[in-house]
Amino acid sequence: MLNDRIDPRITRTTQAFEQAILDLAAQRPVSRITVAELADRAGVTRATFYNRYRTPLDLLIQVLHADLERGHRLEEERRAQGGHSARELLRLATTEVADHVERFVAVYRHSLADPADSGVYEALVRHFGDYALAFMNRGHHPGLPEANRQVIAQFMAHGFAGAIRAWLNDPSVTKDDMVDASVACAPAWWAVDAVATDTSARP
Repeated sequence: MLNDRIDPRITRTTQAFEQAILDLAAQRPVSRITVAELADRAGVTRATFYNRYRTPLDLLIQVLHADLERGHRLEEERRAQGGHSARELLRLATTEVADHVERFVAVYRHSLADPADSGVYEALVRHFGDYALAFMNRGHHPGLPEANRQVIAQFMAHGFAGAIRAWLNDPSVTKDDMVDASVACAPAWWAVDAVATDTSARP
């Protein structure tokens, strides 16, 4: 229906805001970015910003989250197509996240260097925690501990985010080092093909 179409002006404004926050956050921590300069760079008013977002941090997290989600969708497509073992999918998924961080490496480095910008890192941990929970709830994973899954998810999330922090904070650590270490340290149940929990379709 015609009424369901998104106004091109809204799309352009959204894209302008997203590009503006990425440009500015690559230059300095997001806590030092004002709404006024963000709106000016996007070519709109501050009122337009506040109609859509609360803070520059909220906008930045939204943009980073959307990019991570694109990588997860690619992972799901690979999973649906078949042909990859669970360990291969783990490495591919980890590499996708590493590629994401590399695309926005200046943004992440600024956020780690300034305590006032912990919100970016915390959002990354939340994202990994949500992903880990969804992963555990997708089928039966042989070897998955009988423990609180929220706690397991947080353990996994902080471990993976910590590996990313180690990579970004140490020039001697490469992206491949981070991927290799993360895959090697993943629990055995993560790298085992899940078994479908719905048995109603089995003969």
